[in-house]
Amino acid sequence: MKLINGKKQTFPWFGMDIGGTLVKLVYFEPKDITAEEEQEEVENLKSIRKYLTSNTAYGKTGIRDVHLELKNLTMCGRKGNLHFIRFPSCAMHTFIQMGSEKNFSSLHTTLCATGGGAFKFEEDFRMIANLQLHKLDELDCLIQGLLYVDSVGFNGKPECYYFENPTNPELCQKKPCCLDNPYPMLLVNMGSGVSILAVYSKDNYKRVTGTSFGNMMSKEKREAISKEDLARATLVTITNNVGSIARMCALNENIDRVVFAGNFLRINMVAMKLLAYAMDFWSKGQLKALFLEHEGYFGAVGALLELFKMTDDQ
Repeated sequence: MKLINGKKQTFPWFGMDIGGTLVKLVYFEPKDITAEEEQEEVENLKSIRKYLTSNTAYGKTGIRDVHLELKNLTMCGRKGNLHFIRFPSCAMHTFIQMGSEKNFSSLHTTLCATGGGAFKFEEDFRMIANLQLHKLDELDCLIQGLLYVDSVGFNGKPECYYFENPTNPELCQKKPCCLDNPYPMLLVNMGSGVSILAVYSKDNYKRVTGTSFGNMMSKEKREAISKEDLARATLVTITNNVGSIARMCALNENIDRVVFAGNFLRINMVAMKLLAYAMDFWSKGQLKALFLEHEGYFGAVGALLELFKMTDDQ
């Protein structure tokens, strides 16, 4: 990746996606630090790296998804590991306060961030932590992050997969899938809401449609059934509807590759299998649902990639 004016960003390297429910953070840990660099490193940079890489939980709600770590990457000319961290958006003020306490602004004055929360928390970052947020387009970051992670693979394995025999529970099984030639594709991003994008190249896409998840409006109906049954019924309804809509969009756009992403699918095998079933059913076996190992982290990866395009004085 080329850098503006050939400048390299100083460490630490972060990308953030501040969603309505969840904040996703990616952190690049350099593994090729020279003895000279280590000697010159300031204490708070060492402290941040040690804190992030030696823990798998942060406070009561922060989690590092160790199983998703990408190892031995070369990014911006440096070798290292990419870590994936998440915490609820309601804990954002704790994160901002931690940035202030660790004097993050002495290392960087700007953080690259995407998602609706980049606007919501912009003033808090500036006032509490003395940090500017470089706000980035959510869909741009999503697509760039997805294409990058798919291009490097998942530690020697494909990033993409599908379910074979989705309509037969006994024979249904996960299979790897290659996205070497991904265009055109229909990208269905499922977070707090759903965005469906038709992607024709890395720089050419359009939002086809989108929706928000609804609620059962009748109090009597909600109280008449168990929480477990309600959860499953809601999940079946959502996935069936999304599968049907995705199939119609694919048909309208003449696209035969449908990829699902987003944190709605995180550790949600039931939803993924239901989506695979719905796509197979509504398309009469002509379309299969494709899924991605890093689900909801692509926006944060896209924000990190944007960091490398910035000069220190931007």
